[in-house]
Amino acid sequence: MKAVCVVLNYNDAETTERLVQRIRSYSCFSHIVIVDNASTDNSWERLLMLQDHKVCVIRAGENGGYGAGNNLGVRYAVEKYDASHVLLCNPDVRFSEDCVERMMGIFRRHSDVGVATVRMKDAVYGDIKNGWPLRCFSGELLAMGPVSRRVFYSLINYPDSYFNGKKGVYVDVVHGSMLMVDTKAFRKCKGYDEGIFLYQEEAVLGQRMKSAGYRTVLILEQEYQHEHGASIGRSVKSAVDRQRLREDSVMFYFRKYLHIGRLRRWVARVWFWGIQAETVFGEAGSRLWTGFPSVRRFRIQNPVRSWLSLPLHKRLATFFLTVQKFM
Repeated sequence: MKAVCVVLNYNDAETTERLVQRIRSYSCFSHIVIVDNASTDNSWERLLMLQDHKVCVIRAGENGGYGAGNNLGVRYAVEKYDASHVLLCNPDVRFSEDCVERMMGIFRRHSDVGVATVRMKDAVYGDIKNGWPLRCFSGELLAMGPVSRRVFYSLINYPDSYFNGKKGVYVDVVHGSMLMVDTKAFRKCKGYDEGIFLYQEEAVLGQRMKSAGYRTVLILEQEYQHEHGASIGRSVKSAVDRQRLREDSVMFYFRKYLHIGRLRRWVARVWFWGIQAETVFGEAGSRLWTGFPSVRRFRIQNPVRSWLSLPLHKRLATFFLTVQKFM
């Protein structure tokens, strides 16, 4: 086996530098390939300074999104270094060499595995199950809504019993912040769909791997750390803009992979409007909260009296923040 690490960078050279400095001594990687996804800042110049016998920096001609950048990295790793396996990762992750070895061990023992990863510990949400089943149309809609994905969690995810007491499990889809792929399987299923710029690419890869006869493994004995949203936040700063981008990707997925008709497209758009409203209110609450320090000191020892004693604009800020936290 020959493993290469591919790190996708966009306007985040500082985070990418920290990751590369941590992992460049890992003997499990023959090389590290940094793909600069047509950054608009000075990332390219900074990253070139990392280049040596083990670290290579390449640049995409344009920012085609997460999938296009990673496809480029895998192609380069195979053609230049004859990589049999590639670890795809965002710059905002931390992982040990033992994590990589565990993933490589899965591929050695199971020839039908196309993707493997370890459990994810998120900086915002803590330990989360970063593997889930491929979902139908209604399941994908429920998974998008901040409220619905919590209310219907058991319907759109594997039950806890599926993970409890196990060293690893087969899943359909894994989180895209860090995963290892078998390059033969990845290229056979044509990798990521470059029609999607960002979001929903995990489900596409899961669909393609499953259709090509390959399986996906989530290792539960090891974990990696992910700084939630740090990489995405560099590309799309507004929560509202990120939500619109997500909706475009989900609709693309619905039409191309779930083959939905006109009626279900209309249902999806109505659903998206509701989620947009939640996102707008949440972002407004965050701005008000940031703008008024006295609101941040608000305590709910006597919630009604305390809330009514605030000026109107601070009452609104507190209301929006409370709604956002329960979303």
